Amino acid sequence: MSTTWAASAAHLPGGLARDVRLTVEGGRFVAVETGRPAEPGDHRLPGVVLPGLANAHSHAFHRALRGRTHGGGGTFWTWREGMYAVSARLDPSSYLALARAAYAEMALAGVTAVGEFHYLHHGPGGARYMDPNAMGAALVQAAADAGIRLTLLDTCYLTGGLGADGYRELEGPQLRFGDGDATAWALRVEDLRDHLDGGAAHVRVGGAIHSVRAVPRDQLATVADTVRARGAGAGQAPLHIHLSEQPAENEACLAAHGRTPTGLLADEGVLGPDLSAVHATHLTDEDVALLGGARSWACFCPTTERDLADGIGPAVALREAGARISLGSDQHAVVDLIEEARALEMHERLATLQRGRIAPADLLAAATAHESIGWADAGRLEVGARADLVAVRDDTVRTAGADPDQILLAATAADVDTVVVDGQVVVEAGRHRLGDVGRLLHDAITPLWKDS
Repeated sequence: MSTTWAASAAHLPGGLARDVRLTVEGGRFVAVETGRPAEPGDHRLPGVVLPGLANAHSHAFHRALRGRTHGGGGTFWTWREGMYAVSARLDPSSYLALARAAYAEMALAGVTAVGEFHYLHHGPGGARYMDPNAMGAALVQAAADAGIRLTLLDTCYLTGGLGADGYRELEGPQLRFGDGDATAWALRVEDLRDHLDGGAAHVRVGGAIHSVRAVPRDQLATVADTVRARGAGAGQAPLHIHLSEQPAENEACLAAHGRTPTGLLADEGVLGPDLSAVHATHLTDEDVALLGGARSWACFCPTTERDLADGIGPAVALREAGARISLGSDQHAVVDLIEEARALEMHERLATLQRGRIAPADLLAAATAHESIGWADAGRLEVGARADLVAVRDDTVRTAGADPDQILLAATAADVDTVVVDGQVVVEAGRHRLGDVGRLLHDAITPLWKDS
């Protein structure tokens, strides 16, 4: 049975089109017609219709930190201590509740697929749950409940830091993140994949290297090879890494290895078109050339990068070198992919004193870069693509009068009216199918701080 959605304006691969009818069958677009006003029986969409948005970098449990990390200023490194404290309090049940609410908040913002950079693997002190992937299973269930697709970027995290004298042992809350070595990590991930194969159509399993601080040089290739062996060129098992988020990371890598983090990845064969370098903030010209030459992705998370005072990454330089751009909400200080896209351009303006650095169409491409998280058949309103769409109202106090072609420069997540994922309505009239998402977030987060 088919369903037809009608929009007065929609962003198609060729640009903005008027009077668009999108027919869906079996979770795919089977017809996209332009210049065709709505007909009786069509489902009318308000405002401007976009492809589904892709949140390429998420840490679901960081959502519990919003509004709790600003006292006394601090640094990225003091913020990290607060993050460790939250991680120490979660178990599979509370993680499910928190992630379900966080993913529902993303759906309200127009996100149809999320790349979850998952390293909270084990119990307190590193104790193994009976199911060694219980925390990952909670994320899988959470995404299903919230109605969005999930790319579980199972993350290898083996050491507690890097200094001139080498790698430090995991300690305290970090013990929950580690598997001992990359081989043990790979075995656990294979067990997860075996359990999911054929039983969770909304899930892809990829992998991640937490950072060059957290995975020793001699094990970087093991992680990359493990992910790529499973992906087998299908593009469904992406590889991600936090890269050069802080100057201290670069300094430590140079002291220990005589190479920048990007140079180290190049030496170890990790760079490639399946790799997403998350943040990519403090890069040398050589780093930019290496990432561009490999056609890697650079995943920017502007609202997090400014919240943590990380800096402004060289987005335009990377694009000009050949890298591709995606976006994420990372620690969820803000969950609004429209704002992430707008901030990409606005940060460039601040850094260069020039406007129009990234065209609105390119901002939309970054916000819908599903390929970067293993869903190459999504992110476009075209025949054969997954039937994801987002209707953004054009009659709110923020969007009234805006040119539909520039809607990303005016709207926010609050203007999202309708979200469809694989042909299923997840958000309608600004309300998620789970009901009061604010209450879900409150009920999931409040117990984590009851002793604070």
